[in-house]
Amino acid sequence: MYVLQVQAVARRFGADTLFENVSMTVEDHARVGLVGRNGAGKSTLLKMIAGLNEPDAGTISTGKAVTVGYLPQDAGLTSNNTVWNEMLTVFSLQRQQEHRLHELEALIADPTADHQSTTYHRYLSEYDQLQQNFSDHNGYGYQALIRGVLHAFHFDEDTYDRNVTQFSGGQKTQLALAKYLLQQPDLLILDEPTNHLDIQTLSWLEDYLKGYPGAVLIVSHDRYFLDHVVTTIYDMNQGTLTHYKGNYSAYLQQKAARIKTQQRAFDKQQAQISALEDFVNKNIVRASTTKRAQARRKQLAKMDRLEAPKDDDRSIRIRFQPEHDSGKEVLKVADLQIGYTAEMPLANHIDLNVIKQHAVGIVGPNGVGKSTLLKTILSQRPALAGTIKIGANVTIGYYDQEQAVLHDEKTVLNEIWDDHPTMAEREIRTLLGSFLFTGDDVAKPVSALSGGERARLSLTKLSLDHDNFLILDEPTNHLDIDSREVLEEALNEFMGTVLFVSHDRYFINQVATEVVELSASGTRWFEGDYDDYQAALSQQTPSELNQQPTTNAANTAYQASKADLREQRKHQRLVDTLEEQIDQLDAEIRQVTTTMQAPENAADIGKLTDLQHKLDALNQENETIEQQWTVASETLEQFNQNHHLD
Repeated sequence: MYVLQVQAVARRFGADTLFENVSMTVEDHARVGLVGRNGAGKSTLLKMIAGLNEPDAGTISTGKAVTVGYLPQDAGLTSNNTVWNEMLTVFSLQRQQEHRLHELEALIADPTADHQSTTYHRYLSEYDQLQQNFSDHNGYGYQALIRGVLHAFHFDEDTYDRNVTQFSGGQKTQLALAKYLLQQPDLLILDEPTNHLDIQTLSWLEDYLKGYPGAVLIVSHDRYFLDHVVTTIYDMNQGTLTHYKGNYSAYLQQKAARIKTQQRAFDKQQAQISALEDFVNKNIVRASTTKRAQARRKQLAKMDRLEAPKDDDRSIRIRFQPEHDSGKEVLKVADLQIGYTAEMPLANHIDLNVIKQHAVGIVGPNGVGKSTLLKTILSQRPALAGTIKIGANVTIGYYDQEQAVLHDEKTVLNEIWDDHPTMAEREIRTLLGSFLFTGDDVAKPVSALSGGERARLSLTKLSLDHDNFLILDEPTNHLDIDSREVLEEALNEFMGTVLFVSHDRYFINQVATEVVELSASGTRWFEGDYDDYQAALSQQTPSELNQQPTTNAANTAYQASKADLREQRKHQRLVDTLEEQIDQLDAEIRQVTTTMQAPENAADIGKLTDLQHKLDALNQENETIEQQWTVASETLEQFNQNHHLD
């Protein structure tokens, strides 16, 4: 059963078309991801689906009696209620039922009541029926459900009586998301729901959405989140919408294969066209071959010409080039205490040992002091205790998630030129163009830039400083997926050292050589990326989890090549993903085969024909993926043999 149908929808702004002929179907219990570059029209489409805007063409319809919940990007909860009372508004039916149950209990327990009267028996009958309805609507568990969801977003009982208006913008956004999750509409539409969430909450949200009773439509730049939640992807690109089966990783493979197939077909037709045109040009004027040339000309005229496959290839181009090398030991932090006062520090006993050409990712819950740690290392905040030692010949470049290095009163051009007055204007414009600031964009005031534009401008400034130690605070915030991938590539090619804070687990997987977990009691080191960190946590005993690590972990990791380790993990993930797809296809093939063999379908030729076509397509897809798995497995095995990383 479908809950949403979008058919041939278009959005235009005057003579400009943002997208057109866009179609989408969302079935009950579906987990759908909508991806695309910033500005492609994803949020615009979501607003149309939510009924906030009308399409310029096409239709949008939901199933009968389908309820829709829509949470815009960074939309905070607006309410004068306390946190608890606001969440209770979701359960008004249960509360009314609960109130009536108490009334009936009092009437039934009344010692003066006539137990033989019709009225008394009506009370008993109503009580039995209402009690069942109350139970069916989770009347006995809704308060526990509220507590569970609020706790997942780090709202403990001491916050329940606080007014919603007293919380920060990020916390209000979390409260809005919590309320929608409690409402459980048939179609839940979320625009960038992972903003303002730490990794622990993201993991909880993934599990919650996987078990969500309705359908979910999500716009997100969080690739790890998409990989773990969605089973269908719609790609908004070049003003159209293309459907892919599977999670984000499967979508990447399918899209690359589709573009490759389209390019081959286009190239083949172009070669055919060129040969026909060449024949016509050579033979049209010769009497003996004129008729054949005319026939070729008619063939060309009737040909349904293919278009070259289109993809938005506008990507930022980043390159970080250190001016000179640092020493081997880049940063050493010992028994550091951070925070605002020694009486109430954010974290104690922090130890870091960052080695040259390593990329160290810092993870931890919101509020533990990750950004404060970076600012303390940079001497922007005083250390409460402990020591910080910067290595020899180390120069530091800092990316601040708040973009405090930018000046709102300046133009984009002057933001760069004022820091580098000896650079030619053309050179600066060329550099800004590589970060997608073109034409009149360079004259825009910084105050008018979007979050993504401010992020790109900050990265532009960082790339010009040529430092050998980059300290990055949430560098992927506000960047679309393509820009994140470019940043990952630039950091992997960077010949310096990186220390970064991020809640983007996909980014951590692509960049980190070690992960540091920061808590109020200190730090723990883990070799590898985020998945390696999670695997290590799952294997540790409770006593091991409480142990402080030694700094030898960083020195041990130095002996291995970070490029080799990252490449090995990439090959392994590809093999794992392909194996999951093969298992899924095998299950679908078995299901179709069972349906074809069912006695009730034996005489239905039309249905059997359709099922056979579906089976043929599944077998073909399975064969293709098995071939990809064979190649990937052999590549992984050869890589492990060459690098001894088994």
